[in-house]
Amino acid sequence: MNLRSDGRTADQLRNVSFSRQWLDHAEGSVLVEFGATRVLCAVSFTEGVPRWKKGSGEGWLTAEYSMLPRATHTRNDRESVKGKLGGRTHEISRLIGRSLRSVIDLSSLGENTIMIDCDVLQADGGTRTAAITGAYVAVADAVSWARSQGLVKKDAIVLRDSVAAVSVGIVDGKPCLDLHYDDDVRADTDMNVVMTGSGAFVEVQGTAEREPFDRGLLNELLDLATIGCVELTGMQSQALAKELS
Repeated sequence: MNLRSDGRTADQLRNVSFSRQWLDHAEGSVLVEFGATRVLCAVSFTEGVPRWKKGSGEGWLTAEYSMLPRATHTRNDRESVKGKLGGRTHEISRLIGRSLRSVIDLSSLGENTIMIDCDVLQADGGTRTAAITGAYVAVADAVSWARSQGLVKKDAIVLRDSVAAVSVGIVDGKPCLDLHYDDDVRADTDMNVVMTGSGAFVEVQGTAEREPFDRGLLNELLDLATIGCVELTGMQSQALAKELS
């Protein structure tokens, strides 16, 4: 059996962990680790909604994503210093927001906003998928906090489902799950898949970096991603089931 550079088989996730309440002040916070990739997800539950939502009786959820200057091998300037967000940052922020909105009942929030901040502390591939997977756990904790404060009705089903994400790709001619950096730079095809806990697809982002892929390979990648997301959903449930001190 061929092993990848980090010792994993093609169908194996990296070691995944969720450290809840990582921050003292956020309504929900999680340090999520996919192997060497570490993302801090902080959730704020705030009063009010965007101007275009006022008077609707519904809440809103949005997200921001950023990467620390030394999250990678070489330093990158902060985008705040550059004066504008890069296209990749904007795209990932919107992806995280879309993914979490797919499983939340905005009408149950009242006119309040859930704000998710995802900061990459260390990047080794799969930062967007780790951010989505960790953000769900942080949002679940923030919703529990809001319910305890009377900001959400006790019987309201705010989260209709869970959501998780994982990367897959064709590396050295073989479909592989949860790509770390060494996989990613060699991948012929790179794909990010977002799924609900009940098995529905939220988003599929796939690109042939070198050789185009056919329908058969696409099906193999989606099957592999489904296996990964099912495992991640179980890990999310286990993390949320633990009592916090």
